[in-house]
Amino acid sequence: MDERRELIDLLLADARQSTEDLARQTGLSAGAVEEHLADLEASGVVRGYQAVVDWSNVEGEEHVQAEVELNVELDRETRYDDIAHRITGFPQVTSLKLISGDYDFAIDVEGKSYQNVATFVSEEIAPIPEVTQTVTHFVMETYKDRGVEFDDGDDDDRLSVSP
Repeated sequence: MDERRELIDLLLADARQSTEDLARQTGLSAGAVEEHLADLEASGVVRGYQAVVDWSNVEGEEHVQAEVELNVELDRETRYDDIAHRITGFPQVTSLKLISGDYDFAIDVEGKSYQNVATFVSEEIAPIPEVTQTVTHFVMETYKDRGVEFDDGDDDDRLSVSP
């Protein structure tokens, strides 16, 4: 396997690993790992390192996530990239993707309450002139995020009964 790809896979599994741990797993020297990581970051392959947070376990913090489907109508002067650039400027938008199918964009939005997210979509996203339709889906429960399963340990201990 390509050394760079192997490093990417290891970072995807756990980006908090030390250079020494990555070197041990890949058989590379620590210096070679550092060079590969610097190259991956400089070339834009690795764009950041983030924690996967289970907000339901953060006490005293209300946190709401929504997935918003967005349709737009383009004109001669406006491209998808232009609309995307405008939308990514909002701190509430955590992810924006141009997608195929019934909608043009898929947006992940986060806020402090359902009303906060709904107000953001209705007052900031929907009024954009090229936007023709928004559909907001509030996230009720997260079972897996970026490859990390959210298991709260509350397995159902009831016995199954068959007729």
